[in-house]
Amino acid sequence: MDILQAIALAVLQGVTEFLPISSSAHLILLPVIVGWQDQGLAFDVAVHVGTLTAVTMYYKKDLAKLISSWCGSLVGKGFNDEAKLAWYVGLGTIPVGLVGISLSDAMQEALRNPLIIAAATIIFALLLWWAEKRARERRHTITLNDALLIGLFQALALIPGTSRSGITITAGLLLGLKREFAARYSFLLSIPVIALAGFLKALELYQSNVAVSWDLMLIGAGVSAIVAYLSIAWFLKLLNRIGMMPFVWYRLILGVVLIGIFSGQTQ
Repeated sequence: MDILQAIALAVLQGVTEFLPISSSAHLILLPVIVGWQDQGLAFDVAVHVGTLTAVTMYYKKDLAKLISSWCGSLVGKGFNDEAKLAWYVGLGTIPVGLVGISLSDAMQEALRNPLIIAAATIIFALLLWWAEKRARERRHTITLNDALLIGLFQALALIPGTSRSGITITAGLLLGLKREFAARYSFLLSIPVIALAGFLKALELYQSNVAVSWDLMLIGAGVSAIVAYLSIAWFLKLLNRIGMMPFVWYRLILGVVLIGIFSGQTQ
């Protein structure tokens, strides 16, 4: 992998990680489409570090309040809204963690099939469209049941093409959450998920003893962090103005294009 490939993949990761269009699908598909070799596990770890840095920096004030309130709840200072939200983020992470750990290497590899990615891209685009059309946006707080249901939805994001942010925002809209709150909760929920995924990839990398190009890793982490931060800010600023339909149309077009590209290769 050369520096241009590293920058291109880092930009792609940064743009797509927090938009409802599936970063994993784009990172799997771009090398296939342009004929690049797989970027490798080390680079995946680097861009995960970058996007994790971006979301924690963007929500640093929120995280400080959530952590403080969560710690307070542990020592008997009560459950305010921030403490409840912190607990809900933790509980909402459990389903995806359990499913992710239970998936075998063979199953994970099978899910990376381009036609499966294309199908997931289209199916969950239609689900997002349905959620957007019937959204009532009544609430800006969540309950325990909301957190558990959104967590179950998030586990579906282990299928490349689903989009972690897309499926959790979809669930939030279906539950009647206001659009901007659903997005905020989705991004807060991403922090432990990205951290867990990055840790598991880093552990796998450590056990593999693969040589690491540290210069490319630093470039990947830095570029993905900057781009992801800007992507979060852009998405939240324009969310109420543009809604979710532009992303629905993008996913539908992408899915159809992928089927056109890869269906002939499987025959």
